[in-house]
Amino acid sequence: MKELTLQVEGMSCNHCVAAIEKALMKLDAEGKVDLASKKVDVRYDEAKTSVEEIKEAIEDQGYDVQ
Repeated sequence: MKELTLQVEGMSCNHCVAAIEKALMKLDAEGKVDLASKKVDVRYDEAKTSVEEIKEAIEDQGYDVQ
């Protein structure tokens, strides 16, 4: 499993956390969202998904990935 930390702008509540975690689950990835630091720690399998797909899934929920 690979690990990645992304800076994500636009998150403000538990709904945001749930939306991002659900989007990552669809890619067979695990996400831990920290609203205070605006970071998302992601664990994923490179054989199943890519960094670009992870970023796109979060952006599709309406957030900006730095």
